[in-house]
Amino acid sequence: MFLSVFDMFKVGIGPSSSHTMGPMVAAARFLDLMRDSPFEFAGLRGSLHGSLAFTGVGHATDRATILGLAGFVPDTYDNEKAEAALLAIKESHSVTPDGLPTLHFDPKADLVFDYDHTLPGHANGMILMATDAQGDVILRQVYYSIGGGFVLTEEELAAGKATDEGAPVPFPFKSAVEMLDMAKASGKSIAEMKRANEIARGCADSFAKGSARLWQVMNDCIERGLHTDGILPGGLSVRRRAKGIHDALQAERGMNLNAPHTINDWMSVYAMAVNEENAAGGQVVTAPTNGAAGVLPAVLRYYLDHVPGASETHIEDFLLTAAAIGGLVKFNASISGAEAGCQAEVGSASAMAAAGLCAVMGGTPEQVENAAEIALEHHLGMTCDPVAGLVQVPCIERNGLGAIKAVSAASLALRGDGRHFVPLDAVIETMRQTGHDMHEKYKETSLGGLAVNVPNC
Repeated sequence: MFLSVFDMFKVGIGPSSSHTMGPMVAAARFLDLMRDSPFEFAGLRGSLHGSLAFTGVGHATDRATILGLAGFVPDTYDNEKAEAALLAIKESHSVTPDGLPTLHFDPKADLVFDYDHTLPGHANGMILMATDAQGDVILRQVYYSIGGGFVLTEEELAAGKATDEGAPVPFPFKSAVEMLDMAKASGKSIAEMKRANEIARGCADSFAKGSARLWQVMNDCIERGLHTDGILPGGLSVRRRAKGIHDALQAERGMNLNAPHTINDWMSVYAMAVNEENAAGGQVVTAPTNGAAGVLPAVLRYYLDHVPGASETHIEDFLLTAAAIGGLVKFNASISGAEAGCQAEVGSASAMAAAGLCAVMGGTPEQVENAAEIALEHHLGMTCDPVAGLVQVPCIERNGLGAIKAVSAASLALRGDGRHFVPLDAVIETMRQTGHDMHEKYKETSLGGLAVNVPNC
């Protein structure tokens, strides 16, 4: 099993990897399908199903799909150009993607939120269609946005498409047990094994540049969030809090008023800064999703700014270790809130961050596995119940608490010798089962939990 660091951590836009980035990626894939087709096309249609329908407005799923059909992709997204494109599409009822003719597309009439029909493969389903001059559908494809910006067609999902297509890798572990066995046999750390796998699929230079860019985007996102005030979009009038908290922490530091527990506020404010940016539609890195994008950067920033002896040379090892754990969770369970609740998003992010921190603080592979297990175990059963379908309440604060749990889990693991009662594999399987059994109204539909018990206006 191989899942690259650059699959787990993808540069994209908020507010959701599954509901915003995924539909945009699906639309781009459909355009490629059209370009490879012999048919002559005149128009486009689409429908959103399941969680994409129920929380699509709050997650800007319709906007992302429209922009995707116009040729926009998450990695190179430009908000100013996107706004201009949306206005033009609204006025002309058409899109003109590169390599295709001008296509009729009226967003209000041709993109349907279908609340009545779910698709069988996944909670996040969508259908994209291309029509001829008479309006008849001549090309149709079902896509599933399975979390973290990953997208599969219905055929790929049915075939059980693997994540390890390509050249063989030297350490193909698909469980935590296999990972620890390979580490013991090779004498390598988890990061060293993961780096060897990455290099087997690419080259050391491109990996170094790519990982440096990931942290740069993460850290830039933290900084924007720490220095931006205002009200978040979406209608709930949620006020940004990260700047105010950060300003207060800075002032208290200067007056030597910090109590020991204030370090929790630093971890929280880093995470909240990222998720406020995400909620505002800013540039973030999936880690492993947008809804949980603040946890890992917050823990890495905590390490760099607050841990004595921390070094930026360890950033790669942090990301490599975290990605190894995230790959295990995705391969054996889920990182999708619509599939398994927030345990799959913030819980997975906390486990990844705990593992990364434990590794760069000198933890053995056994201690790293223990740190991930502690963090994930204590997110089991967490529901995904965003108020009004927006990635704001409870999501922003939840990332802060996920970061705190990650640091505590790493610390506890480092206090031991790696031996512990509950294996990480067992917790991942428990999370999968819990997600399967969880009622749909608690899985990113905004039909239960806080979403119905907190006034929306």
